[in-house]
Amino acid sequence: MLELRNVTKRFGDTIAVNNVSTNFEPGQMVGVIGRSGAGKSTLLRLINRLATADEGKITSGEIDVRSLSGTQLRAWRARCAMIFQQFNLVNRLDVLTNVLIGRIGNAGTVPVMFKHFSATDRANAAMALDRLDLLSQALQRADTLSGGQQQRVAIARALMQKPTIILADEPIASLDPRNARLVMEALRTINQQDKITVITNLHTLDAARAYCDRIIGMAHGHVVFDGTPDMLTSSMIQQIYGDEHETAVDESLTSTIAATGTAGQAGKRHLEAAH
Repeated sequence: MLELRNVTKRFGDTIAVNNVSTNFEPGQMVGVIGRSGAGKSTLLRLINRLATADEGKITSGEIDVRSLSGTQLRAWRARCAMIFQQFNLVNRLDVLTNVLIGRIGNAGTVPVMFKHFSATDRANAAMALDRLDLLSQALQRADTLSGGQQQRVAIARALMQKPTIILADEPIASLDPRNARLVMEALRTINQQDKITVITNLHTLDAARAYCDRIIGMAHGHVVFDGTPDMLTSSMIQQIYGDEHETAVDESLTSTIAATGTAGQAGKRHLEAAH
């Protein structure tokens, strides 16, 4: 179990995460919601150790995340795969190589730089792309893909780390509703099939309600809500989003999810068949 106790992170005079205590059971699909500046991204970065908490404890079993360094820190970051809003692919490289870069935490930097990948790694990368319906694009340059395709490549790269946790930082913020649905379906299917814990920051409520079993609401660095989607009341939504509560609902995404329910099930069946 991943556990946070009284975790605080400051940037100068700003308290980005303020005395947060929570835990994540293995295999959960958790959506972290809140307006910009609520502390969502910082929370994920503290878990992955892209930032270090000023106070409190972050533990996973016997691992004290705040104290890790060197090889142990690299191993932890491999275990907690990170997916970013802007994909972070190497545009000039082909899709398959971008996925294989996910092995850097295990294989080391030099072999990856010179594209010295084992046959097993190449086979696993191809399988990851196939699961995400991208195998036919394996030899294309990454920058020839659409935003939604690039984000699914980033998910395939994360799978190459063989993670127990996937941290997705606003993975659909820059995508149109159809591609947002495809990305969220991919994360949900991986969560269900591989029993990988998925913690994803989402700006709007709809994706969290549609795909997550549990929702954490943040405001001003605090956790102000932690429960199931059906526990979110109008007053709680107002507390999480403040004056932005009316724009927290992305009606275009909601309508796309509803209108493409059949297509979504077909996509899910594809992933299940590939797995």
